[in-house]
Amino acid sequence: MDTPVAVVTGASRGAGRGIAAALLSDGWRVYGTGRTVTDLGERGIAVQLDHSDDAAVGALFERVGTEAGRLDLLVNNAAAIHDDLVNPKPFWEKPIELADVLDVGLRSAYVASWYAAPLLVAGGKGLIAFTSSPGSVCYLHGPAYGAQKAGVDKLAADMAVDFRGTGVATVSIWMGILLTDKLRAAFAGQPDALAKTADHAETPEFTGHLINALYRDPQLAELSGHTVIGAELAARYGITDAEGRVPPSHREMLGAPREPSAVVVR
Repeated sequence: MDTPVAVVTGASRGAGRGIAAALLSDGWRVYGTGRTVTDLGERGIAVQLDHSDDAAVGALFERVGTEAGRLDLLVNNAAAIHDDLVNPKPFWEKPIELADVLDVGLRSAYVASWYAAPLLVAGGKGLIAFTSSPGSVCYLHGPAYGAQKAGVDKLAADMAVDFRGTGVATVSIWMGILLTDKLRAAFAGQPDALAKTADHAETPEFTGHLINALYRDPQLAELSGHTVIGAELAARYGITDAEGRVPPSHREMLGAPREPSAVVVR
């Protein structure tokens, strides 16, 4: 069987790094992008790239087409996350740079998808996955963050309409609390508190395994255009996280994804 090819944006650290690692372990060839991305391991190609540079993004997909001759999956994860993101102050008392997530985060996902689409369509089967969160429908980290998450959910919904009949699907995935290196560092010297948090959190690799299962799902077309909760997707595929953990869905507390409209006006 031919090795499927993926591009994972924002693979320097956190969710993107974990997603790339999981796809590699599941047998993919992965191009991982980021301004400071480093070696990804066997079958991993690290591409240092600033996603605010449209021309550089276009060059990446041209490279993928030349080197790999195909593209099966794009994971839109790159986002400009400011250090003051979790600051509880109102948005006007926080740096205006928090709005950068609407550029590298929302617009960059559109641009990467625009360049990826011809390669995906040419293969007759493909998936664009967006990483998102319940911030799409509830207040979480402020309006810029919420608008970005609502925006990528809407990109998935509307791109699915344009991809109909091509074999390419689009899905947005709400991730839970992520056990990133940064979060673990915040619990330094507090192993019990970290363990308690881990009980209802997800490793960054978890979403990568979900995306792999999504791509291989014979019923993928039925999910195209939808936003799904990662923990619920794991139940669909029987996937557990590290050490057999089963991350919970936060649907009741944080809300449910909006359903895409069945009405299409052209």
